[in-house]
Amino acid sequence: MKEKTIDYVLRATWMAVSKMYNEEAGKAGSTMATGFALLSIDPEKGTPSTSLGPKMGMEATSLSRILKSMEEKGLILRKKNPNDGRSVLLHLTDFGKEMREFSKGVVLKFDEAVKENVSEEDLKTFIRVANSITGLISNKKIYNQEISLK
Repeated sequence: MKEKTIDYVLRATWMAVSKMYNEEAGKAGSTMATGFALLSIDPEKGTPSTSLGPKMGMEATSLSRILKSMEEKGLILRKKNPNDGRSVLLHLTDFGKEMREFSKGVVLKFDEAVKENVSEEDLKTFIRVANSITGLISNKKIYNQEISLK
C-alpha cells in the first residue's frame, strides 16, 4: 500500500492532536480527557453523570476513572439531581471552572491556528468530508452485515 489510507490519515492526525492537547494539559497538571470532561459539563446547571459518557463518546468504566480523579483534584462535585433522586448531577467547583477556562483557551488557540493556516474553503471541505464519514459509520453503511466467526 503506497498510498496512505483514509483511516491512517485520520488516526495519525487525531494522535498528533491528542498528543498536543495532553502536552498543553500537562502544563496545568491535567490531561486531555479531563479537559474534555470539563468542557462537557454545564458550568451553570451541572450535567447528569449518565449523559456525560455519550456526550464524550466514552464507555462508563473509562469515564468513572476520570470523574473519580476529577473529584479527588477538587474539579467537580457530585450532587443529587433535584428533579430525579436516582441520578447525580456533576457540578464544577470554582477550581473546575478555572480549569475549564484553561481548557477552552487551549481548544480555541488550536482552532485559531488552524484557521490562520488552512483556507476557509479547505476547512469547509474537511468538515463536510468528516461529517460524511461520521454519517456512513452511524448509519451502518460500511459494515452492515453480521459476520460469523464460527
